[in-house]
Amino acid sequence: MRTHTTLMLDDDPGAGGASTDELLSLSGVPADPWAVDDAGPADADPEAVDADALDLAEARTSAGLDDPVRAYLNEIGKVRLLTAAEEVELAMQIEAGSQQARRHLIEANLRLVVSVARRYTSSGLPLLDLVQEGNIGLMRAVEKFDYRRGFKFSTYATWWIRQAISRAVADKARTIRLPVHVGERHGQLLRITRTLSQELGREPSEEEVATAAGLKVEQVRTLRTAAREPVSLDLPIGDDDGGRLGDLIEDAAPGPEQTVSATVVRTEIESILTALSPRERRVIQLRFGLVDDHQRTLEEVGRRLGVTRERARQIETTALRRLRRPSLAAILRDLAA
Repeated sequence: MRTHTTLMLDDDPGAGGASTDELLSLSGVPADPWAVDDAGPADADPEAVDADALDLAEARTSAGLDDPVRAYLNEIGKVRLLTAAEEVELAMQIEAGSQQARRHLIEANLRLVVSVARRYTSSGLPLLDLVQEGNIGLMRAVEKFDYRRGFKFSTYATWWIRQAISRAVADKARTIRLPVHVGERHGQLLRITRTLSQELGREPSEEEVATAAGLKVEQVRTLRTAAREPVSLDLPIGDDDGGRLGDLIEDAAPGPEQTVSATVVRTEIESILTALSPRERRVIQLRFGLVDDHQRTLEEVGRRLGVTRERARQIETTALRRLRRPSLAAILRDLAA
């Protein structure tokens, strides 16, 4: 089982836009798990969460679940749910160092993890992988839970479970890994977009999404671009014999004929430049990028040769005048043909 070195969500001041706290708040997950004291998210309501877990337990033999998932649901469904008083009693025992109480509290809330994990099945990760990550969050919640604050354990644990699963999705579900804060912000954009679509009865504009998210339009575009999944060039096109996507992409690399032609031209140019003095030839090569395809200014040429900019210009003028001789012009015309 993989462990997390850092489970708390940190703000990323360098990323620009809304902070992680703001994004979590907008998405219904308080940045501080104890913040539910003021206004708990709807889906973290103790009764709603427990009902969800019970519904899941009743549906654990439903169709559409493969054997490992069904077996796991059957196993965790055997553990009785706890009352609020029992949670407090176990929390007190855990505080006193009881490992048995810790195990009991964890096992009694495994259905809660599955309930939360099922909301992330569209991420591309298998349900059991999501559950495993959520279980890590559940264990963290058991360690951090303070029964003296008066909350049900499920209310507090939901935050840790969702946070652990969200990080795993951002970390594993993509071909190219997105930084966690980028994945979180893109997820926030998706939720805001869905909400606005329902309220407006149409697809919201980028400006409307940006305003609701507290971001700039450019940041919304950047997040959406970064979150796009890459497409494989081996993706089949049409039927089995229809080729692959990579076959439709033009190859920008020069062909054999172009390569040979460029080599001949370069050789001929070097032959023409033999009519110049070594210093004149060097100036022309540097000015027109004949050596490394990098054209340089007169000032750069002067620094290379240890002369002033004006002297470099004079050498260039003399060299170009010599290259205007009829015999050399004829060779250049042939090369351009």
